[in-house]
Amino acid sequence: MIHIEKELWHDIPILVIVDSEKKKQPLPVLTYMHGFTSAKEHNLPFAYLMAEKGYRVLLPDCFLHGERIEDTDQTNRQMRFFEIIKQNILDLKLIKDTLEQRGLLLDDRFGLAGTSMGGITTAAALTQYSWIKSAAILMGTPKITMFARQIIQEVQKQGMDLRMSLAEIEAMLESLHTIDLSMQPEILAGRPLFFWHGDKDKVVPFDHAHSFHQQIVGDYKNQESIRFLPENGAGHQVSRLAILETVKWFELQL
Repeated sequence: MIHIEKELWHDIPILVIVDSEKKKQPLPVLTYMHGFTSAKEHNLPFAYLMAEKGYRVLLPDCFLHGERIEDTDQTNRQMRFFEIIKQNILDLKLIKDTLEQRGLLLDDRFGLAGTSMGGITTAAALTQYSWIKSAAILMGTPKITMFARQIIQEVQKQGMDLRMSLAEIEAMLESLHTIDLSMQPEILAGRPLFFWHGDKDKVVPFDHAHSFHQQIVGDYKNQESIRFLPENGAGHQVSRLAILETVKWFELQL
């Protein structure tokens, strides 16, 4: 039987999904980060499938989402998009530390995946934590600086107020360099990495992940550890194919 429990780890609301018979055992762990305006509960179908395979799955609420939502309007939350991603990265360290303190992580097998904003978080976190053993980026981008610049340009084109000066914009973009995977691909060091992206995605550009994959695929000595799965006709919504293939990926790579 698959067990679902809501817990609070360092003020981070988390759903823990695991086979009830293995609840207290150290297991390989996959943390899955949700997308913008979503919440932890929305990824339960994926978590269930992974738990059936013998993994402990953690679904945290991201900053300003789910149970962590604050009294802020949607525009303000959008303006804090990259602040949310940076907080996600800090949260991951707290999650990893808690697993180790409780003796729940088997052989350092910690995997990370995410959808859209969660996929962007995954790519960014890979630049900070060598202990992420395997990762999957679903309709996210490893080119966070380029993505931020494109968002700013689109907002300016629409005549919207960015609430930031030009100097503040440039400072924000520069601050993203340290978590921009495309600027330091060597940091992957052959770690298993999976991409899924719909070629009709109008929110996060398909080409960001696709071109990055083409850039790094030759650096992998083990070609089974790097995969890009496009889905023709798919937009900005994770398909059942994407979910099933991600489960297969972690079965092999985590």
